Amino acid sequence: MNDEVPVLDYAAVMQAVTPERAIERVRDGFIRYAKDEWTMPAKVYLDSPPHGDFRAMPAAGHGIAILKWVTSFPGNSTRDLPTVTGTILVSDTDTGRWLALVDGRSVTALRTGAAAAIASQALESDTAQRVGLIGSGLHGRWAGACLKTAGYEEGVCADINPAASRAAADELGWSVGSLSEAMACDVITLVTPGYEPVMDASHLRPGMHINALGADGPGKAEMTVDAVEQCELYCDEWRQASHGGELTGAASSGRITQERVTELGAVLTGQSPGRTSDEVVTLFDSTGLAIQDLAIVRVVLDEYHAGSIEAPAISL
Repeated sequence: MNDEVPVLDYAAVMQAVTPERAIERVRDGFIRYAKDEWTMPAKVYLDSPPHGDFRAMPAAGHGIAILKWVTSFPGNSTRDLPTVTGTILVSDTDTGRWLALVDGRSVTALRTGAAAAIASQALESDTAQRVGLIGSGLHGRWAGACLKTAGYEEGVCADINPAASRAAADELGWSVGSLSEAMACDVITLVTPGYEPVMDASHLRPGMHINALGADGPGKAEMTVDAVEQCELYCDEWRQASHGGELTGAASSGRITQERVTELGAVLTGQSPGRTSDEVVTLFDSTGLAIQDLAIVRVVLDEYHAGSIEAPAISL
């Protein structure tokens, strides 16, 4: 018996998964989870105050089970360290055998960007054309890449770090703009750390769609509660969104209830019609699901076994 398993690093994951495949597979993951074909227990948070937190995220489907151990340490930017790091342990669901270790940072970036693109395609108004990308770090750039792949050719990149917005704009072929210029676009994608709201009710315009990607834990928000309350509400999963997502503030204060919120999987499977009119403002609260990570990991393993990517192996 060979106990060696591959270790698939950031470069291998990015080589294996294009934005097109990320969108395709993550959409399939949402659908399979909505149909109860994939399993996902609740995410577990382990705080490390005042620095950040750790998260443990399990899921199973398509012949594999994963456990993602991932961090969110926003202050790392001042230390020249990544905000998000992590590792994904992959096992076989038939035997329990260990199959691989996969870099978590790359998988997180890919599935976050893919979710933004999928939600935008499903929930935008028919006239949507331009993306306002607010936050131009790693996840912002991948959200932009996936949105461009989904057909949004024009966009405005805004960031408190001018170098970051310029780098993202150059990479995407979009323009650099102010916060107000980004907010004037049709599809607003928020990818900030989530400690200070950047969007309030005054920014809302009929027909716009908002992807809120940055509020991924308790106490975080990119929008004011007033702004959230005025939107037609969607999320990746209510359990996570009500605990540590953009919807948490409005839910905990009683200003919204679960009945007002539709999960994206219900729209993708046709259980919900999605946007109810061209005039409403749709908000997608993306908290990041382990089934999305599983979808990306499945692609990476398929490419590895096909010989398309290489990886060192280890034995413990």
